[in-house]
Amino acid sequence: MNNASSRRTDSDIAPITDITSQGKIPSMCQHQPPCPSADSADREAALPVAHHPEQGWSLLCNGVLLFEDTGELLPDGQIIAPHRPAHVMTAA
Repeated sequence: MNNASSRRTDSDIAPITDITSQGKIPSMCQHQPPCPSADSADREAALPVAHHPEQGWSLLCNGVLLFEDTGELLPDGQIIAPHRPAHVMTAA
């Protein structure tokens, strides 16, 4: 078997052509009404398009990666630190 033919190169990857004039990738959201954008304060209210609780993350339709520790990774690469309450009450 020839492994060289199965390797990917940079020329195999399609360029991103859907970037807007502002240099942003458009939202994946097709919901009506649309979900909050990734740069809005209520971005966590967007609906999940991929949910992987076994790995501790969900991809929201606005492109935000939401982690179970409440940390976030925005589509532009910005990191939002976890913002859980300082003390969480547990059931006794």
